[in-house]
Amino acid sequence: QVELAESGGGLVPPGGSLSISCVASGRMFRLGWFRQAPGKEREFVAAISYSGLRIDYGDSVKGRFTISRDSAKNTVYLQMNSLKFEDTAVYICAGAKTALAGWNYWGQGTQVTVSS
Repeated sequence: QVELAESGGGLVPPGGSLSISCVASGRMFRLGWFRQAPGKEREFVAAISYSGLRIDYGDSVKGRFTISRDSAKNTVYLQMNSLKFEDTAVYICAGAKTALAGWNYWGQGTQVTVSS
């Protein structure tokens, strides 16, 4: 069973930056980030393929967030810039084992709070 472990969450002021990371205990074809704020549905943030050639972003974070990965270390990173109050959420790492698989591996999440 592959496990995903996030780290790096915290408190940051509006306009600030924060980087979070996630380590997978096994190889994943695709790694990504979702987020969930209280009372809201889980929202797709970003995803990256094993090679790094395929990258997708949710509309609300395009131009502000950057996803990257070190496949040798089974690690995915999310650099978040120009943070807004509405970015406050639990950020959850997700993994897909193969190209045809869905998001069937999930981490526990790390809290990101944007507040002045």
